[in-house]
Amino acid sequence: MSHLKTSVRVDTAINAPIANVWHCWVLPEHIVNWYFASDDWHTPKAENDLREGGKFMIRMESKNDNIGFDFEGTYTHIVVGELIEYALGDGRKVKIEFSIRDGVTHVVESFETEGENPVDMQLAGWQAILDNFKKYVEAGH
Repeated sequence: MSHLKTSVRVDTAINAPIANVWHCWVLPEHIVNWYFASDDWHTPKAENDLREGGKFMIRMESKNDNIGFDFEGTYTHIVVGELIEYALGDGRKVKIEFSIRDGVTHVVESFETEGENPVDMQLAGWQAILDNFKKYVEAGH
């Protein structure tokens, strides 16, 4: 059965300069500190070749259950400080936009859903990771 891809979005507003937000988003030494949806998961490893055609890999693992997976993709378009677009291994597309409005940095992440999990569950997971990112950046990183 084929899955009709639905594009959905999550977003946040971060009280930090856009340069800080960008660096925390793209540098592996920061990614390992925020890229997980709940406190019972963690990210022991991240690799990021931030260029068109470059690849990234973020390893997410459960702290308790010995389960984990690699979140991987290939960059298709980058405008430093403003835009990241990539394709996941299964072909789904993701777009992240960074902008400033009223002195606050806005991050909007649009992604095509997968067919295994309910859309609301996917939205909740992606939003939880984005919320974790906001907390991490606003804590002064």
